[in-house]
Amino acid sequence: MVQNAVSGFGFAPEAAAVSFPVDLFLVGSDLTPVKDNIDKFINALTKWQPSIKEKRAVEPPPVTIQGRDFEDNLNQMNRLFARNRWGDGLPLLPATPERVKWILRGTDLAPGTRIGKILPRGRVATVNTLAVALALAGGRPEYLPVLIAAVEAMIDPGLNHQSWQATSCSVFPAAIVNGPIAKQIRLNSGFGLLGPDSVHPAGGAIGRALRLVQQNVGGAVPGSGTMAQFGGMRYTNAVFAEDEKGLPPGWKPLSVEYFGAPAGENVLTFYPVSGAVNILRRGTGKETAEEEALASLHRVAQYMAAPNPNALEGYEEGTPGILLFSTTVANQLAKNGWTKEKIKEFLWENSKVPMEKLKRAGMQYFMEDKKLDPKYVVDPFPISKQARNIMLVVAGGAHPTHAYWMQGAQASKTVYRKIQIPAGWDQLLKEAEVELGPLPEEQ
Repeated sequence: MVQNAVSGFGFAPEAAAVSFPVDLFLVGSDLTPVKDNIDKFINALTKWQPSIKEKRAVEPPPVTIQGRDFEDNLNQMNRLFARNRWGDGLPLLPATPERVKWILRGTDLAPGTRIGKILPRGRVATVNTLAVALALAGGRPEYLPVLIAAVEAMIDPGLNHQSWQATSCSVFPAAIVNGPIAKQIRLNSGFGLLGPDSVHPAGGAIGRALRLVQQNVGGAVPGSGTMAQFGGMRYTNAVFAEDEKGLPPGWKPLSVEYFGAPAGENVLTFYPVSGAVNILRRGTGKETAEEEALASLHRVAQYMAAPNPNALEGYEEGTPGILLFSTTVANQLAKNGWTKEKIKEFLWENSKVPMEKLKRAGMQYFMEDKKLDPKYVVDPFPISKQARNIMLVVAGGAHPTHAYWMQGAQASKTVYRKIQIPAGWDQLLKEAEVELGPLPEEQ
């Protein structure tokens, strides 16, 4: 982690360091080992010198593998990637020059176009870098515009990606797509949208490619670059679409309602979350529809009210989290007079936490540490500055039983990016239909 951080500041990827077991950093630990190793600190501060003396860009040579046949080459490649910790633990496809060139058809940008530095390691991601990652992950050219937009969003300074890339918290990015591109590339907005899906393969491939960029370019290697203890959703991240076709009358898509983007524009919303929880929202069957709606929203609010230090970073301009309602749930609520705005206000009001409870949970320290504006520290304490900060997304299988809460983490603001479509887009879609079959029916 030290090497990653130093490299991210533009220095050579090496640094003087004195290592200690993690026990030394726990509350009430014996600090004697620090005193006993003072000579090592002095030596590191006064005598240590890096082996690399000059600052220069390093372009690694291409990896060449020669085996008996394709199968042997593929096996050798995956063993090589495993030894060097370049992969994600699952089999990878070879990013051959031909395959990378094929994927680059998904953008009009030149392969060498710089997207930006991926921290904490600080290596530079180019369009070609992203095409390589997508090739390894089994992606297709029509996925590339979404991956480019996702990486552009990720490195926005307001998302603090250098922190959640390395933290011990299990932060992972959620990328939500609005616009016609979602259906065109078979991005899931229905049943099983957060998991691998053979009918809608785009989300898994894009999310996996993004993880490879985070790891191989940004240095987020589990246990050495990233300290995430549990690492939830690290294979595919969360890349999905909003079910715009299923929106209730009068409800605007997330991109329009939250960011003011033009309706029908291809847009990606990006925000890091620290976990997700399934919320049973089905009623008992003995109440009226209005009573069932009210009770289920109260249950959702209870889940949202959990004290969350990781969300304080984005208290003012970020979001406390992303709430998923299926089209069935959204339309049931809408029929009973619940608009998006009314739902947000209800959840915001009913998820407020009494200050005494926050003090018992140690939240007062985190509020002071984040220098939260005192005027926001009221009793009871709301989960965000205002109700509109809550992201409400209509997505998930057309079923009324559950809601899903994705708790926000470590980003000071919400971010969206326009997805740029290349000139040969229609041809790419025609080829995809030949190779993958007709577009799937709505779920």
